[in-house]
Amino acid sequence: MPDTTPDPSTVLPALPALSVQAERLIELGVHEIAGLSADEIRAFAAQAAAEAGPEAGAVGDGALLAVHPDRAPASALAPLLRRDGRPGFVVVDMADVDAFTPCALELPDAPLYMVSGVDRGDHMSNWSPDEALPALTKEDRTPLVLTEGIHWVLQQPEALERNLCFMTIGSRLRKPDGTLDARTPAIWISNGTGRDGRERRNAPKVGWCWWNNRHTWLGFASTTGRRG
Repeated sequence: MPDTTPDPSTVLPALPALSVQAERLIELGVHEIAGLSADEIRAFAAQAAAEAGPEAGAVGDGALLAVHPDRAPASALAPLLRRDGRPGFVVVDMADVDAFTPCALELPDAPLYMVSGVDRGDHMSNWSPDEALPALTKEDRTPLVLTEGIHWVLQQPEALERNLCFMTIGSRLRKPDGTLDARTPAIWISNGTGRDGRERRNAPKVGWCWWNNRHTWLGFASTTGRRG
């Protein structure tokens, strides 16, 4: 198993202030997708910042503002992603993307919530999901669900880099017989090959990888906690 020591060169800057994140979601029309008003988004962000304290509230408390996937599913959020002027997309063989729901974790029972301590998991690159999940649990972290990963890239596009992309294994698809589908969601950058099409080269891509496979260019995004 690869070395687990994080590489300091891959540390990302702090997320934007919560108020800035709120305006970004409004600009993209995410509030309309979620059936919320712009004022509701702003009010939630302001309250969350205030609860974090005066100093943290001034710069954003390092948390990610997320909309519950029941309100804003991955299929609606992915096209809002942008890289090199190209919109994000879901791979053609993942038409059931919205059926990938939180697995072995609970999201706050609220339309809006905060995701704290987001990390891309670069030190777990070239691990399989099966190897990464128990390691995250040991670190008292839980994997991001797919929509949280998309929200992160919407707010901080530099979170997605060539050879430093990530999986969101908090989302899984449960089959009718109760077993879990072997596909696990991930967000990376298209090479414009195959069914993606050359016009999608460098576009943000929502796809999947097998549960037991390793990929040198995929870490495992995770969080220290969530609150509504």
